[in-house]
Amino acid sequence: MAVKKKKKVTKKRVAKKKTTKRKVAKKKKVTKKKVVKKKKKVVKKKKKVVKKKKKVVKKKSKTKRKPNAAFMKAMTPSAILAAIVGSAPLPRTQVVKKMWIYIKKYDLQNPKNRRNIIADSKLKPLFKKAEVSMFDMAKIINKHLS
Repeated sequence: MAVKKKKKVTKKRVAKKKTTKRKVAKKKKVTKKKVVKKKKKVVKKKKKVVKKKKKVVKKKSKTKRKPNAAFMKAMTPSAILAAIVGSAPLPRTQVVKKMWIYIKKYDLQNPKNRRNIIADSKLKPLFKKAEVSMFDMAKIINKHLS
């Protein structure tokens, strides 16, 4: 009789497993439908965002940026700087441009490190060094303008 009881128990377990598989299959189908719906909503939101960006771009193009008056103020260069740039009063931006024209004309950039400028006979009294970085050059030029 003990043998018969075991068979009944195993049949019940098999029956339970089949029902759980059916429930899992149903849950998967439900989740797939939800995912599809979410994707459609996301696509709609992106279209709205794109339209807003276009409006903002149009507004920015109407206003023009004004240059800072401090940069455009004409300043007189010192005697050492005047030998390179000229003695006429110039804005800071133009002085830096003329310095770069001089540097490129005489090929004074370090070939290994292009950020460094090698001083020639005219630039040595200005820089007080044999080699200066381009960022230090702007500081030095600023000291020689008044």
